[in-house]
Amino acid sequence: MHNSSLTGGQALVRLLANYGVDTVFGIPGVHTLELYRGLPGSGIRHVLTRHEQGAGFMADGYARVSGKPGVCFVITGPGVTNAATAIGQAYADSIPMLVISSVNHTASLGKGWGCLHETQDQRAMTAPITAFSAVALSAEDLPGLIARAYAVFDSERPRPVHISVPLDVLAAPVARDWSNEVVRRPGRGVPASSVLDQAAGKLAGARRPMIIAGGGALAAGQELQQLSTRLAAPLFTSVAGKGLLPPDAPLNAGSSLCVEPGWQLIAEADVILAVGTEMADTDFWRERLQLNGELLRVDIDPRKFNDFYPCAVALQGDARQTVAALLERLPQTSRDAGAAMGAVASLRQAVKASHGPLQAIHQAILDRVAAELPANAFISTDMTQLAYTGNYVYASRAPRSWLHPTGYGTLGYGLPAGIGGMFATDDRPGLVLVGDGGFLYTAQELATAVEELERPLVVLLWNNDALGQIRDDMLGLDIEPIGVLPRNPDFIGLARAFGCSVAQPHSLDDLQRELRSGFARNGVTLIELKHACAR
Repeated sequence: MHNSSLTGGQALVRLLANYGVDTVFGIPGVHTLELYRGLPGSGIRHVLTRHEQGAGFMADGYARVSGKPGVCFVITGPGVTNAATAIGQAYADSIPMLVISSVNHTASLGKGWGCLHETQDQRAMTAPITAFSAVALSAEDLPGLIARAYAVFDSERPRPVHISVPLDVLAAPVARDWSNEVVRRPGRGVPASSVLDQAAGKLAGARRPMIIAGGGALAAGQELQQLSTRLAAPLFTSVAGKGLLPPDAPLNAGSSLCVEPGWQLIAEADVILAVGTEMADTDFWRERLQLNGELLRVDIDPRKFNDFYPCAVALQGDARQTVAALLERLPQTSRDAGAAMGAVASLRQAVKASHGPLQAIHQAILDRVAAELPANAFISTDMTQLAYTGNYVYASRAPRSWLHPTGYGTLGYGLPAGIGGMFATDDRPGLVLVGDGGFLYTAQELATAVEELERPLVVLLWNNDALGQIRDDMLGLDIEPIGVLPRNPDFIGLARAFGCSVAQPHSLDDLQRELRSGFARNGVTLIELKHACAR
């Protein structure tokens, strides 16, 4: 093909393919036609979603399961505002996402002519919820902007990037073919030797060291396991870090820092190493965690070192390389772990013993899930009470296996993120945990799931015919409950209309059988579990 016959839109799609993009989520519109001209023959799979919010959540789920940036194509104006909630969620949880949208013709920008899909300043709408948002005013800007986006994904705190491309830039032939100009950054590096020495000295001298690992540490599982063993240090994770240690590892304290027994144990630490975790109140379910020991923090984002939890030693760098560098500086012999293992065993018992009646029901359901979930499956969850309990009681078998919209906390995340996660690998089945309230935010994405998926995706719909958490919160504050008892549709009929297999178990034994059947079926199964049936 002669270079000049390549349009900006076509060259951009080729460039993305050269960066390793294999899937994009989106809905074609009159303002993205020139992007779609580039898709045939590019090797990139396009997944048609039913709403741009679904496209954003699918890109997020894809990124969480694959570790690669999720990509979506959306139109100017309403496409961008529809996707904004998903962009905000990815920003809150440090998920790499590339949002490519159109924007009106360059000549019209900011002039208020009333063009189709026009917004006063599209970049300003996504700037606060992205690492950066930029407008490509010429096709020549695009390779630099994509390189800058991948610098964020590869070398900085990964967060969404939004690039708007004017209609005329998408359509015009490029002056030269830059679609092979891939620029990858060298990665994240390690802290200075003196800082590593200081941190290793504090860890070596600690009597009761403990570790907290988050979503920034997902690549450091092996190193963290060695460090935990060598220091005899209980290892806690945030929800984003679930699965970093095997469930049966005797020092695995799990994601229990959001409940009383976890708070009590971390308060006993004399040195705490926090690796790749924001340490936000949404991680701990309380305004401030009681940390009585010295805090050492490993993070790629320098703004984390003096925020809510100022640290004694700030280690700015890549989680895996930094933990490996600490291991090199620590004594090779492992300490006696008896006391630490005992503390973790007591913690696990205390968590189960502290369940209220509702959490006990959740535990019973999650036990059935654990019994039937295929070894390599992942779970995508919504903002629902079943998932809030699962966040700290469900033991993930590996990282990238429990997706939850932690920081932003948006309803409607679970189903589309689960669908997106299915495209991240060729072989992993998925389970979605969603409540009746959140399901109706993005239920239309069942159409995408049924159309596209040929592997088992099981949607477990926990139907308590209520916005249960909000009702409970109102009652707890002595507010008369209003707007928390919605009239729900016939969910089984709805799922059947989309083409799902359906089930409505009437006991926990029934549920376990239906889960087994669902995971044996290539396609989408919706299981509606009524609150009363789980008792």
